Amino acid sequence: MFAGFVKDQRRVNGVDISYRIKGSGPGLLLLHGHPQTHVIWHKIAGQLAEHFTVVAADLRGYGDSSRPPADEAHLNYSKREMARDGVELMNALGFEQFSILAHDRGARVAHRLALDHPAVVQRMVLLDIAPTLAMYSQTNEAFARAYWHWFFLIRPAPLPETLIEADPEGYLRSVMGSRSAGLAPFTDEAFSEYRRCLERPGSARGICEDYRASAGIDLEHDRADLAADRHLTLPLLVLWGAEGTVGRCFDPLKEWQQVATDVRGKALPAGHYLAEEVPELLLTEALDFLR
Repeated sequence: MFAGFVKDQRRVNGVDISYRIKGSGPGLLLLHGHPQTHVIWHKIAGQLAEHFTVVAADLRGYGDSSRPPADEAHLNYSKREMARDGVELMNALGFEQFSILAHDRGARVAHRLALDHPAVVQRMVLLDIAPTLAMYSQTNEAFARAYWHWFFLIRPAPLPETLIEADPEGYLRSVMGSRSAGLAPFTDEAFSEYRRCLERPGSARGICEDYRASAGIDLEHDRADLAADRHLTLPLLVLWGAEGTVGRCFDPLKEWQQVATDVRGKALPAGHYLAEEVPELLLTEALDFLR
């Protein structure tokens, strides 16, 4: 995996962010989702690096990046702080402006990054999410059953942490394997990396704090943006899985049009994990838009 990429770590925004880098030309930041790491991009990163300087980063709390301590307001895992990690990492690597391709939790970080730092993001592709506030405010039974982890992980510590730490692989198999494609999209090497990183001390805490922030401080930030009539203005492409929960329970394009002024999007024939289920289709869509 990641042939020719250099793996490194940078101290930015008070945390160590782990990443892989390869390529030349414009900067492209790749951000992963839960409960995974930057390894989700292993099927397309090499082709992207033929056109961009690709930086595939681990979010704080995930992968080989730092796991900051929890705080009462969950500020350490707010998408605002995670977004600042991404901006400072790209700046440290020489990119004052860059584009973003992001999935799931990473796409929520990217949404906040583009709102808080609009001058630095040139174009953005978000995978299989609707805006966080819209998803929480429109929660119904079907969504709650499919995305049970959204409500499990925000329970007070240490209950969810204790249960995840008791069987990290079981948690991975339950969350990832219960989607429409099961575990088939994940190579043994990739799954082993996801397991290794989830078994690292502090990983369960980081994951839970990420979700607790999304159900609290992140919603406060989102509501403040709405009150101030602050929208995304960059070119935005949203893609989602035709077989996934987001597409079944929400109207992703409509929801993004409520918060962005230049947005287009479509469903791809897949479930949640687009980069590992339909890598060639995703690569075509992403390159057509980002170039």
